[in-house]
Amino acid sequence: MIKEIIVVEGKDDTVAIKRAVEAETIETGGSAINKDVLKRIRLAQERRGVIVFTDPDHAGERIRKIIAKEVPGCKHAFLTQEAATSRGDIGVENASVEAIREALANVRTDGKRGESAIAWEDLIEAGLIVHPEAASRRLEMGKRLGIGYCNGKQFYNRCRMFQISREEFEAARRHLDKEEGASS
Repeated sequence: MIKEIIVVEGKDDTVAIKRAVEAETIETGGSAINKDVLKRIRLAQERRGVIVFTDPDHAGERIRKIIAKEVPGCKHAFLTQEAATSRGDIGVENASVEAIREALANVRTDGKRGESAIAWEDLIEAGLIVHPEAASRRLEMGKRLGIGYCNGKQFYNRCRMFQISREEFEAARRHLDKEEGASS
């Protein structure tokens, strides 16, 4: 039984979560998240904690940002787009039981956005922005760090939000560089 309440987008996501783990969910009803749902999420966060587990797409990111802004301190679970895609449809409901369990085992907590161990220059140096392969490198780094895929600015913000340490960042980068070197 997962102690926290898992926030998902819809009924199909709830079904997929309950296939994988014993947990309770709050459904946002899609990207038009309203004040009543935010109030329930806030109460859940105060009483039991919340894990935000939205689809790895634009709408899911929008919901994640709204919740993070309105209800600080939530945990976040991420699926890769590959793990959440079936027949061209992206969503938590398409993920395997194993992928859902793995994402929940690797949740990240939204910390206070203070000074980050990772600077903008680190992203440039790592080829995560202003680089011909930046998008694919961010995708792989996001998988390794457990923060999902996003654009360069959002990647930087997630490094801050989830307080990614320099050690975590460098280990993921070394692994990525080693893997790319092996495939060349």
